Amino acid sequence: MRASAGAIALTTALAALASAGARAFDAKTVEFSVTVHGERSAFRDVAAFALPGATMPIVVAGPPGDYVVTTSQVGTIMQRGLRTWEWHAPKEPGLYELRVDGPAKKDTIELHAFVMVPAARVRSGLLNGYRIGDYPATPLDGNPMYRPPAGFVEVTKENQETRLSPHFRLKQFLCKEDTSKAFPKYVVVQPRLLLKLEALLARVNALGFQVETLHVMSAYRTPFYNHAIGDVRYSMHQWGSAADIYVDPDNSGRMQDLNGDHRVDVGDAKYLYDRIERMLVEPDFRQFEGGLGFYPATAAHPPFVHVDVRGVKARWRG
Repeated sequence: MRASAGAIALTTALAALASAGARAFDAKTVEFSVTVHGERSAFRDVAAFALPGATMPIVVAGPPGDYVVTTSQVGTIMQRGLRTWEWHAPKEPGLYELRVDGPAKKDTIELHAFVMVPAARVRSGLLNGYRIGDYPATPLDGNPMYRPPAGFVEVTKENQETRLSPHFRLKQFLCKEDTSKAFPKYVVVQPRLLLKLEALLARVNALGFQVETLHVMSAYRTPFYNHAIGDVRYSMHQWGSAADIYVDPDNSGRMQDLNGDHRVDVGDAKYLYDRIERMLVEPDFRQFEGGLGFYPATAAHPPFVHVDVRGVKARWRG
């Protein structure tokens, strides 16, 4: 079985970097892939999400040889086939670390498994004092994508730095509400969004902009916060499927001058939008199709681009 499409696309981006003579960007991939809940990844850090007591299948694909899946924590791993395992999640929500070693332990994938807090524990829009709000009772046009999440990742002071993928950490996806800085907080993140952001980061570096991550201005939004800022009722942010991003190498809260006109304005957001648009028509990236929009700066934020993984093409200018 071949490596994941995301890994192939990243390899292509790395080749573009090398041919352009730019500083090598380390995509942090391995020679094999793991598939969890239908999402395939060849990154060294992979996040997975499960409910308490659930069974999570893990499928490995790659070169010939022996593969091993282990954990030093609570939870049972059972091998079900040549390259298929099942992890039985513990009943206690939290972060559990699994390890997938390739042949001769040459390469390793760290699988960060989050056991979520079930959505059934939300009471009157609150989860352990954290305001979630209420999801729409009816999915948009009957699409199951818009059903309320089954659970929420509990974010603590101890786990907020966890890598969900090689270049993106859990804390980057928190809701920006900040009515309280107390932990725990709660978040929803879709694995496909992480794969898309890694692909975009590789492309940005291939274009010659040296950056270790993208600035995630807004990712998950609770329904409460989404309503408070006046966004559309079915905003993809509420399902952990969207991110508003810009390129900020110095973490200064300012978009980089991407188009080289010596100004930072909506033209830079349009530049990034156009490059993402071109990327999404390439075969290796079509799996990441979704919403794409660009926005000008305001007093509160620099220009930015919205991306999501709704699975159908949608384009707009903010």
